[in-house]
Amino acid sequence: MPEMDLTSLRRRLRAARRAVSACDRAAAALAVDAKLRSMGLPRPQSRISAYLADDGELDPANIVRRALALGCEVYMPVITSLRHRRMRFEPWPPALRRSGAAGDAARWFDLVLTPLVGFDESGNRIGRGAGFYDRHFAFLRHRRTWQRPLMLGLAFELQRVEMLPSTTRDVALWGIVTECGVHGRAAAETCEKPAGTGQ
Repeated sequence: MPEMDLTSLRRRLRAARRAVSACDRAAAALAVDAKLRSMGLPRPQSRISAYLADDGELDPANIVRRALALGCEVYMPVITSLRHRRMRFEPWPPALRRSGAAGDAARWFDLVLTPLVGFDESGNRIGRGAGFYDRHFAFLRHRRTWQRPLMLGLAFELQRVEMLPSTTRDVALWGIVTECGVHGRAAAETCEKPAGTGQ
């Protein structure tokens, strides 16, 4: 897909995501949390990262609250350099932060909940275009057997597209969870299927 088409796709999907009503947004967030619960995620006492929803992204707040109740260590991404496309992860809630905390904790996460603009059934993801997650989790491209952390995208079903381009710089997602079901490798590995697929 040409870069200009990808730019147009981002614009269209972001607009569609922002257009989701408050009621449907809340219902989708609850449905996604329920699907993660049925998958056994997050696991008690595990280390996870989430994000603060912005620009119409599916809100993981319910998942975060449940994770904290399960005794999980929760982290949030913080951009440290726009120019160099760098970020780090800090403990959540902020009251848990201390000097020198986290930073390179990403290598030890069990589960990473990622926002996205669009996705396909193969686990390909497009974000806003800056590549923060692809850069930060680039080490996963070299893993053959060790699958931690599980990279799990959260989205609305309307963000699914037939096919997205993939480059050697991209880090594919283990799965994507929407209000309608689970997509990607996670669907097969957890016996969850998207609604209406007939699979």
